[in-house]
Amino acid sequence: MLEIRWHGRGGQGAKTAALLFADAALSSGKYIQAFSEYGPERTGAPVAAYDRLADEPITLHCGVTSPGVVVILDPTLIGKVDVTKGLPENGSLIVNSKLPPKEMRERLKLSGRKVYTVDASGISKETLGREMPNTPLLGAVARVTDVMPLDDMLRDMKEKLAKKFRNKPELIDGNLKAIERAYKEVVSE
Repeated sequence: MLEIRWHGRGGQGAKTAALLFADAALSSGKYIQAFSEYGPERTGAPVAAYDRLADEPITLHCGVTSPGVVVILDPTLIGKVDVTKGLPENGSLIVNSKLPPKEMRERLKLSGRKVYTVDASGISKETLGREMPNTPLLGAVARVTDVMPLDDMLRDMKEKLAKKFRNKPELIDGNLKAIERAYKEVVSE
């Protein structure tokens, strides 16, 4: 079973990303759980969301305490929230950042864990016209976890986005490009 914790701020789409990723995994045949945790429910407040993905039914119904993957939508949370809490030595950290993974590792004082970075904010500005790092990070998580092939994720996302944005084809195309770019541009050391 793979557990993922998403860290962001209210309004950045951490909850939406967790739900979309889990839903895409469900479409590819995985069993899933997706849920979020809130502190003060306001824009800009730290939020966390979670996924559980498995090849067999999930009977566990508790919080995620040792995620195999942690995704950070907003790097300003580093130092304010313990983003690496419970991340095992063989875990992976994916950070929305222009910094190379080595610098991010040093900043977080991490050892043993895999660190990945991708400029999800920059990608979203270029493909969507605004900063919304959650969509590109879906691609990065797909690449790092290898839970599903990129083509499966893109097909699933296209179906969902076509329903939501049927009158805005540029948003469908922009989101799909963001996912694909982050999938290709995520780097590790």
